[in-house]
Amino acid sequence: MNKPGNEVQKATTSPARAAMASFVGAVMDWYDFYVYGLVAALVFPHLFFPASNPSTGTLLTFATFGVGFVARPLGGVVFGHFGDKVGRKAMLVITLALMGLGTTLVGLLPTYESVGVAAPLMLVGLRFVQGFAVGGEWGGATLMAIENCPEDRRGFFGSFVQVGSFVGLLVATGVVSLINLLTTDTQFLSWGWRIPFLLSVVVVGAGYWVRRSVDESMEFKEEVKSGESEPIPLVAAFRAHPWSFLAIIAMRLAELVSFYGVTVFALNYGVKTFGISRGALLNATMLIGVVAIFLIPLMGALSDRIGRRPVYVTGALIGALGAFPMFWALESGNLLFICLAFVLIGNFCCNLVVSVQQPLFSEMFSPAFRYSGAGFAYQLASAVAGGLTPLISAVLVIQDNGGYTSVAGYMVGACLVSAVVGLIVGRRREVDRDTLHAH
Repeated sequence: MNKPGNEVQKATTSPARAAMASFVGAVMDWYDFYVYGLVAALVFPHLFFPASNPSTGTLLTFATFGVGFVARPLGGVVFGHFGDKVGRKAMLVITLALMGLGTTLVGLLPTYESVGVAAPLMLVGLRFVQGFAVGGEWGGATLMAIENCPEDRRGFFGSFVQVGSFVGLLVATGVVSLINLLTTDTQFLSWGWRIPFLLSVVVVGAGYWVRRSVDESMEFKEEVKSGESEPIPLVAAFRAHPWSFLAIIAMRLAELVSFYGVTVFALNYGVKTFGISRGALLNATMLIGVVAIFLIPLMGALSDRIGRRPVYVTGALIGALGAFPMFWALESGNLLFICLAFVLIGNFCCNLVVSVQQPLFSEMFSPAFRYSGAGFAYQLASAVAGGLTPLISAVLVIQDNGGYTSVAGYMVGACLVSAVVGLIVGRRREVDRDTLHAH
């Protein structure tokens, strides 16, 4: 798609600059999203659902956590539509501002003890706002990165969107861990939990400044120049590539079930069932973020050389093999084993999978409806697998009388489905990649 004027765009929006803008914004957006998950697992059953018994309180908390994921496909539809029609940059600025507002207001919420049932209702509403905002984040950030770089470097530059996600996790976990360290349990439950949410004002302000300074995606500008436009991009995407939607949902199972199984469910399960300290598990979660910063771009660059399929399928298979060992490590109570297990699932499964998602998923759709197609499919998978994983896991534990066999089996099954579909998609794209681009 080389057209006149492309040289100017290259000069004003370098691949590194576009990738950095996507990275920084992703850090800010995902800091907000992960803070909710971390705090929800630790204190929300006490603050917003105190009238229920402990098991029901945990279920209600994870159900509230899932509301954010239900909202994500809606955000993917709305922001994807205008991202394909108006541009990637404007949508990324809006999603960041909306996420910051929703997160800050969570930190100001009254508890159930103060206002009764209105407290969990407001919590659900703000979680919906968070999910709606993040629903437009991945598609825009991904396209801003990969549409401004050479095709043979898309794995590397696109990977920084996912690095930003893990840095957001690292920052969120670090903030929660620091506050947990500096406060007593009573202080943390009373007011300490609010601080990470209120800090969102500062975090989002920095991301907003960075995103406003970057230029629009080169490939989108070229699409505008060509005069090619779809009245409803999402409908066009469904019509052209229906298989791609199902494939993306199936391929995200390994990532979502393994990642949220570790960072949300296992955190709660390890504290309540095996008596492992909250601080120790938070530190193990932070280790995932540290390793991810280096592993994801390395794997993204590797995929530029050897292909997306080998990297992706290897990660999914590691997740299937590591599910039971993760729970064995928790049961042992040995912190070294727990850290190794968390890294195995959270990094060598999840990170290998996510390192190639940006080019792999977005290239399934043409630029005219790429934000809508890839963004909606990505977020629909989040709603189906990501948001429901903690809730499904909690239900399976109750049915197992506190055991973890069913949960581990659930993780194994999800990873195997992703591995099989990854093999099929990878082989198919090697055969007819040019056909996909021709639409």
